[in-house]
Amino acid sequence: MLNKIKNNIFLKSTLVLLIGGTIGKVVGFILKILVTRTLGSEGMGLYSMLSPTMSLITVISTLSYPTSISKVISEKSERSKTIILSLLPLSIIMNAVLILITILFAKTLSTNLLHNSSLYYPIICISILAPFISVSSIIKGYFWGKQNMFPYMLSNFLEQVTRLILIGIFIPKIIKISLIHSICFIVLVNAIGEVISQIVMIYYFPKKSIEFNKKYISKTAVKKVMEISIPSTSSKIVGSFSYFLEPIILTNVLLFVGYQNDFIINEYGIINAYAMSLLLLPAFFTQNMSTSLIPELSKYYSIKDYKMCIKRIKQIVLISCTIGAVSTFIIVLFPKFFLNLLYKTTYGIDYIRILSPFTILFYIEYPLSNALQALGKSKEAMKISITSSIIRLILIAALSLMRIGMYSLILSIIANLIYTTYSYYKILKKTLTF
Repeated sequence: MLNKIKNNIFLKSTLVLLIGGTIGKVVGFILKILVTRTLGSEGMGLYSMLSPTMSLITVISTLSYPTSISKVISEKSERSKTIILSLLPLSIIMNAVLILITILFAKTLSTNLLHNSSLYYPIICISILAPFISVSSIIKGYFWGKQNMFPYMLSNFLEQVTRLILIGIFIPKIIKISLIHSICFIVLVNAIGEVISQIVMIYYFPKKSIEFNKKYISKTAVKKVMEISIPSTSSKIVGSFSYFLEPIILTNVLLFVGYQNDFIINEYGIINAYAMSLLLLPAFFTQNMSTSLIPELSKYYSIKDYKMCIKRIKQIVLISCTIGAVSTFIIVLFPKFFLNLLYKTTYGIDYIRILSPFTILFYIEYPLSNALQALGKSKEAMKISITSSIIRLILIAALSLMRIGMYSLILSIIANLIYTTYSYYKILKKTLTF
């Protein structure tokens, strides 16, 4: 009877995530189409150059709070209110330091490393996002741990709607001023969206939990969360730092062998904004299902019910593979049609054809990665991330020297996917012996 109830909670959480995620993704996708069409290939190239910096700052500011907090709450070793209130002061201090470091480093990054001084102000804008994202991630961890996904999904939906409305109204006007002004505005709109998200989630908190009291500040609660989040975040930081170095190494090596900066920016935008974006269109299914998997796996693993752990992982991977395989097959059959329909361009077809046979690995890698975190294998995941990141950056540099243009990036992505997915599977097989 108890297992049946647990199964129902898991299925309900997953269903809410899928339905809410689908609606949110539709709004987000409309927003992405709007931004892509408005900025064009040059603007998306610049925006894509900024994405690794945004990714790195996001990883550092969130410290894997959603997954680590949800794991501690699901194990019921600390009061939920104690966890949330203990982490907020720490988050504020860390993000203040992060903003300061980013501001000091912005000039060097934009001018000397990315060779585009116009990216200075967008980088400053990205740093401002840190505290907003951090607070949202702490609140999300609470609802994930309680397996109450409705507030999270509603907040995510309203966040996307807010961004869509603001960008839809103001971007056509701001683009007339300059491309950089538009990119800065798009970045800052994320902060407004995060505030809306926080307001919605706080509304669904038990009212007593909102009252701040020093007696709920606990070093033990912080320690328990950090014991999970630091190894997990270390792995993500390695991956994000590798991603951060990617455009820097790619730009500098390709400039060295004779490619023009305009070519590099445009092609980098085409790969990330058109080819990869189209191929990973249904990836939110994998992400949402993996989110509901973490507290579920943590429960079963803590009571040594390895059969249920195996069952859940297989279920998520099978569904993810099916979604990934079907969507990729359809896209590969009609790449020109989908690119023109969504982005009003045909750029990126060649990249799509090369990447498509390996896209299925994206849909396997994410749930396997989350499964490792849920099973307390964050250190192992970090080692894999370090190794794969080194391999990817070395390949980018070496292949770029061979004068094959952006195909050096494409081939490094493929090699990284193969290595990472296989390594995750190998550790899970050893841990659960399946």
